Amino acid sequence: MDTVQTPVDIGKVIQNAVVFDFKNWSVSPMNIDSLPQTINRLFDLLKQRKTDYVLVGGVALLTYVEGRNTQDIDLIMAVSSLERLPEIKVISQDMYFARGEYEGLQIDVLLTENPLFDKVRQKYTTVRHFQEQDIPTATVEGLLLLKLYALPSLYRQGSFSRVGIYENDIATLLHDYHVEVKDIQKELSRHLNDSDMAEVKNIVAEIKQRIERYQKGSTQNES
Repeated sequence: MDTVQTPVDIGKVIQNAVVFDFKNWSVSPMNIDSLPQTINRLFDLLKQRKTDYVLVGGVALLTYVEGRNTQDIDLIMAVSSLERLPEIKVISQDMYFARGEYEGLQIDVLLTENPLFDKVRQKYTTVRHFQEQDIPTATVEGLLLLKLYALPSLYRQGSFSRVGIYENDIATLLHDYHVEVKDIQKELSRHLNDSDMAEVKNIVAEIKQRIERYQKGSTQNES
């Protein structure tokens, strides 16, 4: 199911998320009123430099489901591409991730040095229409791969809030779209060790049981 919906306004999404997050009330990291213009300039810059990138994360998810909230931009990109964008100030970077800032806007970059991130860039990408412009965006399968890949690490970190968000994202995508979960798991098995892969399979099984309970309850209520 790929429902037709109004194109996402990235600037408005992030602007609202920042405004309604009480943690930002005492410290304003950016000019909130100018956020939409900042985001327009960012994607114009990526287009002008002919940057090979893919939009992922909460904004990408919003093109498939409703109700997601996010305050940053998540992109898949090569280190070489990031280096050709000095306008993005790199705050931190390791082998597979970088965090940057563009006119006060936080940008999280998943680097293609990670084989799975590069696979999503190559194989699990489509073009989605946003208010700003058409943007290369991860497919449903691509988003599921990234979120399931991250979950074992989030569990080890004890990041309960992020685990909850990711699991809810996964459940919503699996509920709303017909996805061959076996194909997703087969791809993931090339990038996770046996222990993490077993955990992912357990998580998916639990989520599918949750969906089945919801569907059963929804059917009973209708009758």
